[in-house]
Amino acid sequence: MDLEMSRQLADQYRVLFLEFIKSIKDIGFDISKRDLEFKFESLSDWNLLNTFDEAERWYMSKLEKEDMNVQEIPLSDCRDWIVDNGRIYHKTNEFFSIEGIRVKNTKNREVSTGWDQPIIKQVGWDGGILGLIRKRFNGIPHYLIEAKAEPGNPNMIQMSPTLQATFSNIKKSHKGREPKYLSFFENPESYNAIVHYRQWLAEDGGRLYNKRNLNMLVEIPESLDLCIDDGNFIWMSMFQIKKFLLRDIWVNPHVRGIISHL
Repeated sequence: MDLEMSRQLADQYRVLFLEFIKSIKDIGFDISKRDLEFKFESLSDWNLLNTFDEAERWYMSKLEKEDMNVQEIPLSDCRDWIVDNGRIYHKTNEFFSIEGIRVKNTKNREVSTGWDQPIIKQVGWDGGILGLIRKRFNGIPHYLIEAKAEPGNPNMIQMSPTLQATFSNIKKSHKGREPKYLSFFENPESYNAIVHYRQWLAEDGGRLYNKRNLNMLVEIPESLDLCIDDGNFIWMSMFQIKKFLLRDIWVNPHVRGIISHL
């Protein structure tokens, strides 16, 4: 989009948003400008950087080029994982373990007599940080989304939050690199950022034992020049994110969790 079209769209956004605020207040609803903007930006595609078709083609190209290969192997062959004393765990005692539990007093469930099952137990219970960066371009909010490959994804790559990292990864227990953009969520005040959302959300209790993740939505200043040096990240509008949700398995559950309150 050229500069003139970008300026026109930004002007239109400001004018229509003010009209939207007035119409809602005229009805009699007492809703903050902040909350109204989250609703307003979902009504149309205000992205100044990428059209929906461009974002769609970008995602499809990531799917086509992804070469991560996943093979099923015996647990005993998993490097750095130990099967011992009735549990499976990492040699560093980080990440997670798989243990057995016995469930009783289940008269309100499908199996009223209880059951035994393996379950995934996160080290320290708290899983990690799931964070989404919001930044304005010419006053219009955009969100930094990553096309992230995970071995268990049915389509390998899903649109994921800016930051998706366990605390074990944050501590670099895997001996790898620090997750990108971590500091914006650990120290948002250092960037004069606004924390719109910061809540612990539970994971699926049928598979994960007492696990929760810290979900965050952080808006960084428009004046901050954020360096995007990784081709797996893209700026999307909220409208685009929600439209991607209409595609089968394009958007991962963590993005859905962060924006569910908007």
